[in-house]
Amino acid sequence: MTINIGAIVPVTPTVPADAVIEAQKPRRSLGTLPVSLATIAVIIAAWSLASAYGFVSPLFLPSPLIVLKAIYSVAVNGFVDSTLAEHTLASLLRIFAALAAAIVIGIPAGLAIGTSRVGKGILDPIVEFLRPLPPLAYLPLIIIWIGIGEASKITVISLAMLPPIILSTAAGVKSAPADFINAARSFGATRLQILLQVILPSTIPSILTGTRIALGAGWSTLVAAELVAASRGLGFMIQSAAQFLVTDIVIAGIIVIAAIAFLFEILARLLERWFVPWAAHR
Repeated sequence: MTINIGAIVPVTPTVPADAVIEAQKPRRSLGTLPVSLATIAVIIAAWSLASAYGFVSPLFLPSPLIVLKAIYSVAVNGFVDSTLAEHTLASLLRIFAALAAAIVIGIPAGLAIGTSRVGKGILDPIVEFLRPLPPLAYLPLIIIWIGIGEASKITVISLAMLPPIILSTAAGVKSAPADFINAARSFGATRLQILLQVILPSTIPSILTGTRIALGAGWSTLVAAELVAASRGLGFMIQSAAQFLVTDIVIAGIIVIAAIAFLFEILARLLERWFVPWAAHR
């Protein structure tokens, strides 16, 4: 008996429609929040055990409870003639003043680098000169030129913030869609109109990203800037506590700076979702 193989029809197993719909549904992810919270809990637990069992001297690593008491004490009674709120306000004023100066200078400079060969030729060497320099390297020169007042502190912080904003703005200019630019030209738009109405809106996501990076650079420069003739500020508080080995105040100041920087990061991301909701789909 011969069997015609070509006559055999393969049988495809039937899959219920409910199973197909269930397989097509996107799987829900728990996200990274539980992992982050667990990591923080493990770090605090290890810190508490190290302090409780004397693995590290309390002089160098006080327990989390002592640090919390120090934060409360500074908030209520103050430290070096100022409360925690006054130290925080002084630092925030310096950070925001420096950020405003960096944005006013950095965005036009980034646009000039991204849209003009002459602008890139002039400004690019200056930016590349400033970018790798640590703030402590030019802090003495700023003091000689400007003095030891608030202007020198704001100048040092703004110089640390400038390169991220300039480079991010220049990168945003390059990412502007060429089709939009050509369409604007075909409708007779001038170079200024293309810059303000096409290129600049396309660079907003990059500018916001550069601002977030600049805020991190500004907070890291704050402690160095408040070393010079400061009477208030979180960096000044940390340095004053370090001179007298008041480690709980030092750690408290670090935690406050980290908490404020974390809140700024959350606020920056919310502003990015609000002003440029299309950026996530680019």
